[in-house]
Amino acid sequence: MAQIVHTEGESNTSGARKAWLEKSIGPNSAPLLKRDADAFLHQSLSSPCVSTIAKAEGIWIEDMDGRRYMDFHGNSVHHIGYGHPRLIEAIKAQLDDLPFSPRRFTNDPAVELAEKLGEIAPGDLRKVLFTTGGSDANEVALKIARAATKRFKTVSFWDAFHGAGFGAASVGGEATFRSHIAGPLLPGTEHVAPFACYRCPYNHPGPETCGLACAKMVDFVLEREGDVAAVIAEPMRAVPYVPPPGFWKAVREACNRRGALLIMDEIPTGLGKTGRMFAFEHDEIIPDIVTVGKALGGGILPIAACVAREDLDVCGDFAIGHYTHEKNPVTARAALTTIKIIKEEGLVERSAELGDHAMTRLNSELLNVAIVGDIRGRGLMFGIEIVDDRADKTPGNARAERIYYACLEAGLSFKISQGCVLTLSPPLTIAEEDLDRALDIVIGAIKEAA
Repeated sequence: MAQIVHTEGESNTSGARKAWLEKSIGPNSAPLLKRDADAFLHQSLSSPCVSTIAKAEGIWIEDMDGRRYMDFHGNSVHHIGYGHPRLIEAIKAQLDDLPFSPRRFTNDPAVELAEKLGEIAPGDLRKVLFTTGGSDANEVALKIARAATKRFKTVSFWDAFHGAGFGAASVGGEATFRSHIAGPLLPGTEHVAPFACYRCPYNHPGPETCGLACAKMVDFVLEREGDVAAVIAEPMRAVPYVPPPGFWKAVREACNRRGALLIMDEIPTGLGKTGRMFAFEHDEIIPDIVTVGKALGGGILPIAACVAREDLDVCGDFAIGHYTHEKNPVTARAALTTIKIIKEEGLVERSAELGDHAMTRLNSELLNVAIVGDIRGRGLMFGIEIVDDRADKTPGNARAERIYYACLEAGLSFKISQGCVLTLSPPLTIAEEDLDRALDIVIGAIKEAA
């Protein structure tokens, strides 16, 4: 059971949600939704669900009543589409060959995957540890940073998401994952304002004149704290926000000056989503540690990885991961096959080309639509910010929600970020005609709402 609709900031009792439930939930879906609501602990963004899934194939998901949707969300796992036949074949063969490996016994798929990640990562990112999810991979990275620097503080960004675990939520900046926790989060988790040129609090017209005040704030905090182990951040925020030119170079230099490590969380953006194998490659820097996940399992199995500089292999005397499925040969085989598919089918380059096509269409056709505040993205991760007033950038949350449900009715599923950003992230395997069809739906819904 999984949900189709994902709208951050939308309440479970919003008018748009109620209207959707009353209009669109068919007789086959309703009983399962009731069972889901009764069986699962309720939480924001997940349970109760608003629809069912019976099939997932390629770019498509289908509910139990036969309603089909192009999935431009996919929790960022479906880079190669759902149910890629080469991946399914590889998983089946691995199940027959070796289904499990206890942690203290190694196996060929696990070692080969570690070697492959070290091969595709730039610079000296060579040493690897596997986890079952991105939150855990980020916490492994934080442990390495503490051990290597003998410091415990971090600097991260408000509004960032690094996972739902206690440590990951502490360095994260989304209220949804922090505000419910009674008592203190991890100590020393300092936060600064994120880069967001369109909504820059200093009201600068662009990075060419702003002097990168956002990056200078990172340097300021690193200097004043004096004992920061690491800066952890998303190279491109998945909401989405693209960093201003020179931002990450300035932060990289600040980390070097202050003795802090730079951890790049590539859980949603890595493996080609932004038109490069890793999103930080757009900004011509190399972090000390990078984490990958989500799409690494090909949209079928859960696996993530922490990839560190070779000289950061400093934790041999204690456990920093110690996961039961740390070297699971089946998840490793899924990840190896996923990387092979991405490389052999040219999906990184395809993401760049189709992303340029999508951004060109959106900028051209929505240029004079008054409720569109900003259009931004890289590769096949792009977003449209909906506003009520373009002059003062008033977020158009209610209007964005109506647009969202109109698109869902037309057969396109995506998510809303930060209450008003239509966030579209299709598989890298999508055909150009399907991408254009989806763009027609969202452009039409926006113009209708305006």
